[in-house]
Amino acid sequence: MGTQLYLGVIVVALFATTVTNAEIKVQCGKDSVSITWTIPSRMRQYAARHFLGNCMPSRFTVLPRGEGKAEFNYKLDDCNFKRLVKGKNLIYKNELTFRPRPRSSPAAYVYPIECVYPRPTGWVPAFLNAGAGVAGGRGGLTFHMLLLNEQMTAVAETNVIPLGSFMPIWATVEQKSHQPLLLLMEECVAATTPELQANSNVYPIITNKGCLLDSVKGNSRFLPRYYSSAIILYLQSFKFGLGEEVYIHCKLLAWDPEVLSESKKACHYVKENERWELLDDPMQSSMCDCCARTCNTRSKRGDEWESNGFRPTSVLGPLIIMDPSQQNAHNASVVSIADQGSPV
Repeated sequence: MGTQLYLGVIVVALFATTVTNAEIKVQCGKDSVSITWTIPSRMRQYAARHFLGNCMPSRFTVLPRGEGKAEFNYKLDDCNFKRLVKGKNLIYKNELTFRPRPRSSPAAYVYPIECVYPRPTGWVPAFLNAGAGVAGGRGGLTFHMLLLNEQMTAVAETNVIPLGSFMPIWATVEQKSHQPLLLLMEECVAATTPELQANSNVYPIITNKGCLLDSVKGNSRFLPRYYSSAIILYLQSFKFGLGEEVYIHCKLLAWDPEVLSESKKACHYVKENERWELLDDPMQSSMCDCCARTCNTRSKRGDEWESNGFRPTSVLGPLIIMDPSQQNAHNASVVSIADQGSPV
């Protein structure tokens, strides 16, 4: 890698007072990082205990004065770099660590690394590309629903949700030959069981053919779309099923994007405007006025398309909503919080 820093890169490096800045040199490239860590001679025997994320040095040499030089030359996709999106920047974060004790013990030294790049125009995370993956069957559709992390850059790593925090729930349809399709959430409820029964106790989230009821009671909302075939429900966690396993059951609909109506819509309540708003075209928010009463169950212009609509039910969970004061006492295991996809 060249010695010139890649344009637009900011490197932030802080370390314990026992290590000076001169001992660690970080250089961020276009899609990689090069780090040189000069190690005192007394620590050379611990060369294999120096890490960048989960990566060992790619090269280690002994300098003329007896010091060791650990070099890390890796792609930003390696070594457990965390990628964040913040404003107009893409940020890659990791840590240099010295771990003389077993892996389960805390690191003796930690040196945070941060490379910041301008966010490319039109860039979206790869996992939000609704066209990715393979649909089951020729011309078939596969639906997915999963929970994202707080930064909405990847799938969440835990199913334990603090009460009052937001749960970004992403749903998509792999449309293939059916393009273009609009993905809608017709109905969503929370329940404490993975299967709904006639007597199941449920918490209504989306009702009335696409009305986000929880945006009235709380601060939930739909986020702007990246693609018509994907939607993000930004759901504020609630007290229903507090401390228990909770499952989100949603009826999804793949629909003609040119045929919106009272029965085919995505609406949320905007408290600042004190009115319901249509996600895909605020200028047509009058379609959402029925959210305050009962919406029509059939579209006027879409009757001929009705038989071609696809309505799978997706279930997301288990999720465990915890009061923050009790969360540390909970012994929930981390489980998969993405459904298995619903082929049609």
